[in-house]
Amino acid sequence: MKISVMGLGYVGVVSAGCLARAGHQVIGVDPEKVKVDLINAGKSPIVEKDIGEIIHEQVTNGRLRATTDASEAIRNSDLFFVCVGTPSQANGGLDVSYVRRVCEQIGAGLREHEGAPVVAIRSTMLPGTIRDVVIPALEAQSGKRAGIDFGVCINPEFLREGSAVYDYDNPPKTVIGELGPSSGDVLARLYAATPGPLIRTDIETAEMVKYADNCWHALKVGYANEIGNICKKLNIDGHSVMDIFCQDTKLNISPNYLKPGFAFGGSCLPKDLRALLHKAKMLDLSMPILGAILPSNQQQIEMGVQAVVDQGKKQVGILGFSFKAGTDDLRESPVVELTERLLGKGYDLRIYDRNVSIASIRGANRDYILNHIPHISRLMVSKISDVLNHAHTIVIGNAAPEFRDVPKRLNYGQSIIDFVRISETRSIAGVYEGLCW
Repeated sequence: MKISVMGLGYVGVVSAGCLARAGHQVIGVDPEKVKVDLINAGKSPIVEKDIGEIIHEQVTNGRLRATTDASEAIRNSDLFFVCVGTPSQANGGLDVSYVRRVCEQIGAGLREHEGAPVVAIRSTMLPGTIRDVVIPALEAQSGKRAGIDFGVCINPEFLREGSAVYDYDNPPKTVIGELGPSSGDVLARLYAATPGPLIRTDIETAEMVKYADNCWHALKVGYANEIGNICKKLNIDGHSVMDIFCQDTKLNISPNYLKPGFAFGGSCLPKDLRALLHKAKMLDLSMPILGAILPSNQQQIEMGVQAVVDQGKKQVGILGFSFKAGTDDLRESPVVELTERLLGKGYDLRIYDRNVSIASIRGANRDYILNHIPHISRLMVSKISDVLNHAHTIVIGNAAPEFRDVPKRLNYGQSIIDFVRISETRSIAGVYEGLCW
């Protein structure tokens, strides 16, 4: 395949070298003549393990060269990788002027280009940038239509400086956000031999994935540091604590607890967070990450209340009352707080949860619910149908399997607010509202 790599920074140089090594004809493009001259001399313009040898070998065998002339590269390529920088602006936003400029150059070159080339963005950009910046620039300069006359994809990179070549060869995943199947097919063929999952999705999801990844990595570093700071004050080896933490791949390092939805609750998480934050305060330690968790959780409850209020209907049914399915534990259940708030606003409620019987719960669990909602038994019903017959708005409060068919049982004028995603449906105004989807 004939490929142009636009931008010869870390991502561009590694991509260009590795693509040439795979047998493709690659032209690297950069306005900095020093970078271009170094590549053409068989030298890497960046310091990165293994890439110098790859560049030398691929330039020597004629599969890799570089130029400052974008138009020359565009005329001689069928696939364009845009790898230019997106630096931060003073206000914290991204400067996408380099991306826009390169896309304008590619678009101008596409006027005379035969066939249906594909433009693949590797630069990290916020969701919406492909539609708002990239495609308009390409179409305006080319006079052609994206998805018909040329393809557009976003192909986020997951390369770490210092191990970029290894990461290129062994990615955790390969993500292709495609404007259409024909655009994605080109990249899918390119990565056919690459190990790891190949994920094809829509453009906006692929744009967001890189931010979800990097912000998670940043959170992990900050979280580990806060745990370590507490440990040091207590004369505990923080590395030993986190080594044990990381051995749990069932809960700690896994998809568990990483699905958007409603707030957490129960007898453990809120209590233990408060206890550790109290201990940190006694040790005169600031814990900005740990300290932000409970306010963030409360914000999710506020969103749930507002979602019900926005429906504008006073008759509300709640399916699932305990803090999670399969338990009768009501302690610090966010659905209990939701219920309490709605009652205070004058809503007419019916509640169903097959695991919760006010007559049979005991101890702190019983004390908790009766202190918060003394007349809860008047609101509880014994069948899902009792809720459906009463309510205009139905809230799915936990993920009990028996709630999965509730969307099929709605009558005209009823709507669902789903806190746990019982189905794969996206939000549909007036019918189904997913809290985070």
